[in-house]
Amino acid sequence: MRLISIVTFAALVGTCSSPPPILDQVLETGELRVVTRDSPTAYRIGPNGPSGPEFDLVQAFADDLGVALVIEPVASVSEILPKILSGEAHMAAAGLSITDSRQKYLNFGHPYESVDVHLIYKLGTGKPRSLEEIVGRSIEVMAGSSHVELLESLKESYPELTWTENADIEVAELLAKVAQGEVELTVTDTPDFDIQRHFYPDLRIALDLDLSDPIAWGFPKGSADSLLARADEFLIRAGRVGLLAQVHDRYYGYTKKFDYVGTRNFIRHYKSRLPRYREMFEQAGAEWGVDWRLLAAIGYQESHWRSQAVSPTGVRGIMMLTRDTADYLGLDDRRDPLTSITGGAEYFARQTERVADTVAEPDRTWMALAAYNVGFNHIKDARRIVQWQGGDPDKWIDISEALPLLSQRKWYSRVPFGYARGWEPVLYVNNIRAYYNILKWLTANEDPFADDIDIDTEVASTDT
Repeated sequence: MRLISIVTFAALVGTCSSPPPILDQVLETGELRVVTRDSPTAYRIGPNGPSGPEFDLVQAFADDLGVALVIEPVASVSEILPKILSGEAHMAAAGLSITDSRQKYLNFGHPYESVDVHLIYKLGTGKPRSLEEIVGRSIEVMAGSSHVELLESLKESYPELTWTENADIEVAELLAKVAQGEVELTVTDTPDFDIQRHFYPDLRIALDLDLSDPIAWGFPKGSADSLLARADEFLIRAGRVGLLAQVHDRYYGYTKKFDYVGTRNFIRHYKSRLPRYREMFEQAGAEWGVDWRLLAAIGYQESHWRSQAVSPTGVRGIMMLTRDTADYLGLDDRRDPLTSITGGAEYFARQTERVADTVAEPDRTWMALAAYNVGFNHIKDARRIVQWQGGDPDKWIDISEALPLLSQRKWYSRVPFGYARGWEPVLYVNNIRAYYNILKWLTANEDPFADDIDIDTEVASTDT
């Protein structure tokens, strides 16, 4: 009823006067008002301010127009269309699929991404192997989403198919309900699934319901044509100069490498091993200005939080410091947990300081992590290769493509510091990004540690 009232009001207003084109309004007021979803795949407010793939893109678009960006976040996809039709927002940048029902009210711009749509179930609950097998099972989806329309189209062939629509829930919560056994099945797009499966490793894809579903920005019909045209020009240019690829790598680059067993072990070790060292990570992080969870992610990648760890090459301790690094930092006992963690924090902070001032976050952190692993001189060599290839040495996505070339004679013979197993720091960074993301989620949703630590299987074991 609210949507019908808004549409009726908009139609009546339209008969009285013709407002100026929305692009003119944006340029005159100096503000671009954008409605988006509060979601990991769109927009989030964190300790360092707003972030998210949609935010990054639309902020760049606002900068291109020379205006300020005003974000109108909503909790549910069903709230987006009313914001547009009421005039509260000039456009929608919220990971919207182009559907028939939405096209009745919105014009969509140039698709800047495509996603696959999956039916999700929990391992051990019985995998549906055909659409016939989902009939009669509990399915819950977001109200107002494109997934509802997809299920409605399937119902034409499977009349007994039923589902529940929830207007007060986001994809992450739906996937959590499946993981916790509260609902049997849900529908989600690839980006959401790739992120959430790191938190719920028992989630699985049962069926692909749609492939290459286009995602685009939405605009009001009529007066927004000029704004849509400018947005299309911007997105096409963003694809050409690599901005789209950079944003995708920033938020999804780590998600493609998923290790089911490794993720379950990480979550188990978070409960059993990390409590022994958490205060040390927090102390070292505060001392050296590094998020303690990032330090912990480094420590897990290096040693799986084992203070007595020793590699075949002689690196030791939780942070797996070499003898040369320990001497450089003035450390005596690499196996002492506090010494190792503090030394690792200092060493990472020093690598970060060496990264060029022109490198912005989060690329700066990814390059510092790679330097922690392979040495900063090889990062300098990779920057040279990127420059020779005409790329941007300040972007991690370009550096990550150049680093593996350091294992090829045609490239390492041309740079000052020579051969390196350049694929290793790329994998290293991706793993740490995954662990760091899981840690941020776990610490934001944690219960008191002591309530559920598996004493018998972990704490009682030797720390080796």
